Order: sequence, then structure tokens, then C-alpha cells
Amino acid sequence: MQEKSAHNTAIIYSSGRKNGNTTAQANAYSKQQSGIVFCLDDYVISPYRYDKQYKNDDFYNLFEVLLRYDHWVFASPVYWYNTTPQMKAFMDRITDYMDDEALKPKLRTLRQKQFSLLSNATSPSAPDAFITMFKHTFNYLGMTFKAHSHVQAS
Repeated sequence: MQEKSAHNTAIIYSSGRKNGNTTAQANAYSKQQSGIVFCLDDYVISPYRYDKQYKNDDFYNLFEVLLRYDHWVFASPVYWYNTTPQMKAFMDRITDYMDDEALKPKLRTLRQKQFSLLSNATSPSAPDAFITMFKHTFNYLGMTFKAHSHVQAS
């Protein structure tokens, strides 16, 4: 059984600039909501593979830690209507839990969790394609959408 975190919220982010707008947005949210920040760029997350041969990969350990949190907040800049490659790799790797009968029960625990989205771009709002990709993915996994906040970055 997974041990609950003392904090209820995990802020999961990725960005092309370690100290850029997304980092500032994630840290500000963390201070306001008392969440724990996880920068995906600090982890080795290999692209999804059908053969599941991942060497020196951090995905499974990271995902197990994240399962302790009830609210997942994804933070990313908008790159051509999409998220960062590292965030996309993280999302794709969740498929590993769908493909493995032993891991499916853990994946089902997402059905009791919520998710939110933080975005930033030079535009005054995030494109629907960006928001919809997150909503469809995590709704499919059974998570409940809570909120979205967008910051127009300079």
C-alpha cells in the first residue's frame, strides 16, 4: 500500500529553461498551495518502448512517489500547441502501467485523484489543443480536472 504524503499536492513541471517562467510559476503555486515540486528535467525518462527495455531510467521510481499525492498539478510552457518533450515522455510512459497486469491496480488509484494545469506562453491564453491534450489524457485515466491557470510570459 502506498504511504500518503504529508502534502496533498505534487507540482510536476518541465521547461526548456531551468530558471524560467515555468519554474517561477510552479514555485509560486507550491508556496501558495503548500505543494511539493518535481522537475521532470531532473530525471531520466526514456521514451516509451514496446519492449520495456529502459536502462538507468527514473520513471517507475518517480511515478511511485507521485502516486502518494491526491492532486497533481502539471506545469509547462506551450511549445507549438504542445508540452515539452520531457513532459510528453512522462505522459507516454504511463502506458507502461496499462500494459502490465501487475501495475494496473496502481494505475487505477489515479481514479481518486485530481489534476490541474499551469501554462505559460507569449500569448494571452493557452491554445485549446494544449489544454485538451492534458484533459483528455488524465480524464481517460480517471482523474478529475480541477483548474487551469495561464500566465502570459514576456
